Amino acid sequence: MQRAVLLLGANADMAESMARHFAQRGYQLLLASRNTEKLASLESDLKIRYDADVQVFRFDANDYPSHHAFYHSLPVKPDVVVVAFGVLGDTEMAMGDWNSSQEIISANFTGAVSIVNVVALDFQQRQAGTIVGISSVAGERGRQSNFIYGSAKAGFTAYLSGLRNRLTRHKVHVVTVKPGFVRTKMIADVPTPVLLTATPDQVAKRIDRAIQKRKNVIYVLPVWRYIMLVIKLIPEFIFKKLSL
Repeated sequence: MQRAVLLLGANADMAESMARHFAQRGYQLLLASRNTEKLASLESDLKIRYDADVQVFRFDANDYPSHHAFYHSLPVKPDVVVVAFGVLGDTEMAMGDWNSSQEIISANFTGAVSIVNVVALDFQQRQAGTIVGISSVAGERGRQSNFIYGSAKAGFTAYLSGLRNRLTRHKVHVVTVKPGFVRTKMIADVPTPVLLTATPDQVAKRIDRAIQKRKNVIYVLPVWRYIMLVIKLIPEFIFKKLSL
């Protein structure tokens, strides 16, 4: 039987790479995003290039009341669900504008929890399925440059950990992905070190491998595991004086 994957936030660069990767592997693709018009070209390309079975759906992470109906109206229940949406935001703007803060928190935590709760209950009942949550290394320690984004991702990481603990007895696999820097539109204006920056294609391949090998937590580039270990070990009295 053909496996199906639901990509939430399918317009994201990482999600597009995942769509292509899953299409090559023969998955049925359910692409969901707030802007379905932007997905039209990807849908067409996937059908032509890979002869893929692709369907597009409108999904708004911020419209929490719609999430239950959205998921249960899908024509097929997915075997894999990937949460790929998120907003980096501007910390300075968010500090002075609650709407900006709320957008960051909703996109990276509240909206993700809302839809994943729905998915998790379905997978628990079915005793099968894989949930992939794209979190961030920014959630491992708050830094002045992006602590609102980082705190939302920290919450999402903790949520995924607890969900994994809950669902493992129900044969449901939960993967936490910590990409580090990725060459996407989100950080297009931010200079990043080449050796610490992954490509969306690397993200897609690492996620596929994590699903197959039932990994729990992955860093797309392993070097980030050691970078974050060092950062977490810095004493607070020193850390608070750093400009990070």
